[in-house]
Amino acid sequence: MIVCGDDALAHRLARELHEVYGERVTLLVPAPPAAPVTPAGRTGRALALFGRVTAAVTRTTGVGAAAGTADGAGEPAGTLRVVESAEADDRALTDAGVERAAALALVHEDDEANIRAALTARRLNPRLRLVIRLYNRKLGQHLETLLDQAAAVAEPGLDPEKADAATTVLSDADTAAPGLAAAAVAGTSKVVQAGGLLFHAVDRPPREGQAPDPGLCTLALLSATAGDPAGCEGSERSGDAGPRLLPDDRTVAAATGRAAVTLEAVTAAGPALPAARLAASALPVGSLFSRRLRWSFGGAAAAVLALALALAFTTGDHPLHAAYLTLLDVFAIGDPAVGEPAGRQLLQILAGFVGLLLLPVIVAALLEGLGTFRTATALRRPPRGLSGHVVLLGLGKVGTRVLARLRRLGIPVVCVESDPEARGIAVARRLRVPTVVGDVTEEGVLEAARIHRAHALLALTSVDITNLEAALSARAVTPDLRVVLRLYDDDFATAVFRTLRTAHPTAVTRSRSVSHLAAPAFAGAMMGRQVLGAVPVERRVLLFAAVDVAAHPLLDGRTVADAFVPGAWRVIALDGTAGAAPRAGAADRERGWRLRPERVLVPGDRVVVAATRRGLAELLGRGARNGPLDGGDGAAGGGDGVDNSVRTEAG
Repeated sequence: MIVCGDDALAHRLARELHEVYGERVTLLVPAPPAAPVTPAGRTGRALALFGRVTAAVTRTTGVGAAAGTADGAGEPAGTLRVVESAEADDRALTDAGVERAAALALVHEDDEANIRAALTARRLNPRLRLVIRLYNRKLGQHLETLLDQAAAVAEPGLDPEKADAATTVLSDADTAAPGLAAAAVAGTSKVVQAGGLLFHAVDRPPREGQAPDPGLCTLALLSATAGDPAGCEGSERSGDAGPRLLPDDRTVAAATGRAAVTLEAVTAAGPALPAARLAASALPVGSLFSRRLRWSFGGAAAAVLALALALAFTTGDHPLHAAYLTLLDVFAIGDPAVGEPAGRQLLQILAGFVGLLLLPVIVAALLEGLGTFRTATALRRPPRGLSGHVVLLGLGKVGTRVLARLRRLGIPVVCVESDPEARGIAVARRLRVPTVVGDVTEEGVLEAARIHRAHALLALTSVDITNLEAALSARAVTPDLRVVLRLYDDDFATAVFRTLRTAHPTAVTRSRSVSHLAAPAFAGAMMGRQVLGAVPVERRVLLFAAVDVAAHPLLDGRTVADAFVPGAWRVIALDGTAGAAPRAGAADRERGWRLRPERVLVPGDRVVVAATRRGLAELLGRGARNGPLDGGDGAAGGGDGVDNSVRTEAG
């Protein structure tokens, strides 16, 4: 396996493949422009950039060499190799072994660099499995088709149904956005789409002295250390008090007083609706006139209606004719009621008075309408009476996706961004989301976002110190504010976690890492099994994947109950995609997706499984047996590694 990149996602992906799946991994990182080519003259930059991985796997003498040497590779099984190169060109990819590799992940932050390297790699090895990180969704779809067609042309006998030579385009921002949004809003349903099904998972609060309601099935028991300021807050180091993924019924029944993540419902996924660009960009009618002006118009209309009814009652005229005469009087274009009864004359005077009152209202409406049209392309300011909203800090790649996710859920949002040209500014303007442009570290910016009446703060900038300062400033204003931080450094995140929990024991504090949420999906795609979705469970991740039962010794011929391995994987549904379950029974077809515990899995079935990271590796037959099950990740996704060898070289 080859991983190209030099950020947190690349390091975590390499470690995921190395530790969880037991693969030989080559990490191709950029070298300094003036760096010597020979390994002896290299600087310590690559080791510093790769410090998180090397620190995890070089604590003791490596055991990877004892596993033997792979045929034709010349590397011990399970080793981790670092290669430096200025760019991922033909020479660098050849030195990394792309011609012999099974899969290549291109996870640079630059989309253009990933596309260029993907085209080169497909030419060097048409059978290579490609996993590409792209933010542009539409471009990603076209690129998948192009590279798959190129592989078919280069290898005419290649079976398109097999996972080899497949191209998968993923976005770390899209993968992490649901988890970040769910962390900010308690009780938010986590939705995973698998084929033609939508799986709805929800957090159930703890019930005093009672076991959690399992719903359709219990996916995880949440940590019991949530109220312990010195605890590890849901990591593997929490021990028995930490989260329990895929527990059995006996464990759930014994977990009294603990919260749980349960599968609430499974529904059919409807057809994708076209993007309503015109509706999203059109000017909202409700914002054309202010609420006070609309009340003024309503009062004037009621007065005209009352005068028309009074005129019809006084003169005995037809109501429509009476309304017509009243409007003439209001707009001062009627004849004077000379010689008319006194009642008619009095009503004409009142109608003229209403017309005078209506004149400034009409002028105000014209001015407001003109101002609204002039500011239609400008950012909205937070309304004065806004409350119960989420303050979203940072409108980069991740922040933009989280903003779209929150708006789809109908959650009010106020954005804060220091760069007026940021990627998400245009999205906030199109969605008419109130936005404050300013540096969050400056006084008055959070107050302008109405932080004192907010429900939660989502700090998603790429700078840890900025996120921390925003959290501390917000807690100074509202001590019980729900705070979700995006932090990279594990030790720093742990220290922040414990300090905030100690200072504000009644408030909710969460820390999430984009690379921690996205890496399992990238690793699954490299193994030829595209992860359908991921549900974050505190600092761990539960994966959903579709698995063919055919020739699978852990599933074929077993009942659904026997195929359940607590803490590893669980069969939860029949996949509704084409070719799934052709031999399903009548009861299964009637239910569509649900499986009875006694139902025997047969080779024609394709099932959706919920699995831990190591559980999915075991299902694929590639799991590393050493190390704890589903090894713990820190607040920003760190954790203890397994002992394997690491080789570094310059290329």
